[in-house]
Amino acid sequence: MRDYLDKIRKPDCSQSTQSKVLASAAIFIFGVLLGVFQKWIDSTGGEGLPYFILRWDPVNYFGRLAVWILLAVIIAVFSKTPLRASINDFLFFIGMVGGYYVYCNFVLGFLPVSYMMIWVAFSFAAFFMAYVCWYAKGEGLPAVIITGGILGVLLAQAIGLTQGIYVYNWMEVFTWIVGMIILWRKPKEMVLVLVISVIVAVLYQLFIPYWG
Repeated sequence: MRDYLDKIRKPDCSQSTQSKVLASAAIFIFGVLLGVFQKWIDSTGGEGLPYFILRWDPVNYFGRLAVWILLAVIIAVFSKTPLRASINDFLFFIGMVGGYYVYCNFVLGFLPVSYMMIWVAFSFAAFFMAYVCWYAKGEGLPAVIITGGILGVLLAQAIGLTQGIYVYNWMEVFTWIVGMIILWRKPKEMVLVLVISVIVAVLYQLFIPYWG
């Protein structure tokens, strides 16, 4: 199995322990800061932010899934190994959840435990999903399928496909485009990726309720 996975994408094990610790610590802190920022704009409506930012509705954008999926994918695919991808994504989400709910508890004075536990469970799930996502930057059909799956989920957040074609949220269209740029492949492979992504998006919208 290891030989097969290495043919898709070979891990880079040259990173020093110190570099690993520093990178993971930075990702954790980034998650904490984003969690605090998300709860701040959620509770204040982004009061104090420039108008050109507010007009893109950052409150709803950061309260939905697409941006967090994209950030998780970026962290995963640019990690050196699939295990590092898992660790880094887990630390990112635990940091985000921690920052968000510490702000809830100590600044706003409430702590929605049941909702918090959903995100804690998502953080553990991200550990395993990141391992798979790391191979999206690899070679061959498995990497193409993984890429198509990721972009399909992002597409499902951005554009409605099952009852006519319409945009859910323009910021999530931008998120999907960024995802395509990051996961771009050879032109022939990209055609297959787009076909897979549309199929995944349609199935997602048929079987998973829209988080609007």
